[in-house]
Amino acid sequence: MRLRGSWSSWGALAVSAAAVLLVAALVLALVLIFTQLKGQSVDGEVVSTNPLDLLTGDGLPRGLPTTPTNHSQRDRCGGVLTDSEGSFSSPNHPGSYPPDSLCVWVIRARPPSLVQIHVSSLTIEGPSPCLFDWLELQEEMEQPSVVTRFCGNVAPPTVNTNSSTVWVTFRSDGSIGGRGFTAQYHAITPEQKSCSREEFMCDHGRCVLPVSVCDGQPHCHDLSDEANCSHKHKECGGQKTGPYGYLATPNHPKPYPHQQLCTWRISVEESHVIRLSFLNFSLETQDVCEFDYVEVHDSADSGTGRVLGRYCGTSLPPELTSSGPQITVVFVADEGVADSGFNASYQAISRSESESPPIHRRPFLDPSLHASPPGSSCEPIEVEMCQGLSYNLTSFPNIWLSIADQREAATLLRQYMVRPHTWPVNTQPHRTIVLTELACFQPLRRLVCGMFMPHCSPQGGVLQPCRSVCSWAEQQCSQALDVFTFSWPFNCHLLPDSQDPMECSSP
Repeated sequence: MRLRGSWSSWGALAVSAAAVLLVAALVLALVLIFTQLKGQSVDGEVVSTNPLDLLTGDGLPRGLPTTPTNHSQRDRCGGVLTDSEGSFSSPNHPGSYPPDSLCVWVIRARPPSLVQIHVSSLTIEGPSPCLFDWLELQEEMEQPSVVTRFCGNVAPPTVNTNSSTVWVTFRSDGSIGGRGFTAQYHAITPEQKSCSREEFMCDHGRCVLPVSVCDGQPHCHDLSDEANCSHKHKECGGQKTGPYGYLATPNHPKPYPHQQLCTWRISVEESHVIRLSFLNFSLETQDVCEFDYVEVHDSADSGTGRVLGRYCGTSLPPELTSSGPQITVVFVADEGVADSGFNASYQAISRSESESPPIHRRPFLDPSLHASPPGSSCEPIEVEMCQGLSYNLTSFPNIWLSIADQREAATLLRQYMVRPHTWPVNTQPHRTIVLTELACFQPLRRLVCGMFMPHCSPQGGVLQPCRSVCSWAEQQCSQALDVFTFSWPFNCHLLPDSQDPMECSSP
């Protein structure tokens, strides 16, 4: 009996041990399977579209590889890049990127090396200020760094950063898309800062596109981009003071050179105004004039006063009459297609002889779409959200946001004011956020309408919103937008800092 009992105890112990081993084996197998599945999901995942769920405790995006990567990141949406050089691009590039994407790349170079980024191609919805889709660069520094945002169809110049770690974010909304971007990065020493062959370098490492050099607007802190410009535009532009005269693009009627900026400043006697007539006109054809164009300003300087018109294509612009004795004509040509250009004449006439205020005709829009007041380029505001402002007339095309007409502006406004939003996990379900529901909607409406539907004066000219309108809207709304993970989209410092109703508008 004792012997039999002893064997029974040992048998029970053996069975228990076998059970424990079996359970341990099952747990280990489950861990291995889970790890494998997690690794596969990382390789193919698109980074969470919820920024609040994006970061881990150590400040790195969740689900992104933290080990050095030795292969191209071309098909990956986000990641930590630690090689000395590499490339990355938007999802599906060169195909269209998907809606509602949020991709974050963290580029880390070994100190004291710095990160250099070159965006070789860019096709992202929207002109500046990049309200819908964008590519952002932010340097990781002790002090808050400036976030640089890109969109549109022109690749930005090379970016030489001052940091060993750079965050690159690509964001798309739920509607219109594009082909996205592709970019390359390099780890460089501070002495190796450089620009592409066609770019201009200033400020000890800042790169500027060729079209921005000698354009009359300083883009460099050291002002070197506007130095030694007399040779670049030979026989292009100048001062004209006689009672009549002529102006023409270089080489007219032969094709004008690439990368031109010609500025003619015309002045006549104080008691007279200027009538400008185009005789021949043929510039690169575009839906919205942003590459090659002529722009006429009702002042002695292109940086002030009202814009009487911007023209491109092959339709002859209308006859323009200034409101005073000075006018500025600006011709811009990029590095692309060149045409035969234009020639024009001007004449000083007494104020009593001037028959009508400045005229601005839009040759590429159907004039039957909107009824315009006689003798004016203005048209009544038909978009309901922007009615009831301090003005009721606008003008198109919108040369600041490259919007062709009111129908396009209305479509963009609807996309901007109604935004899809996903709340953090386990808080609230997916829902659509309508910005009209915000308490700060009224100051936001004044700013957005002032940008999308600019103020047009019956006397001619189109005005941007004043900087104070933008600053007040930002102060009232930025905190509310942060709740919905929308960063403030406007750079208020680009708007006129004035309260003069002749220089800017207060909607």
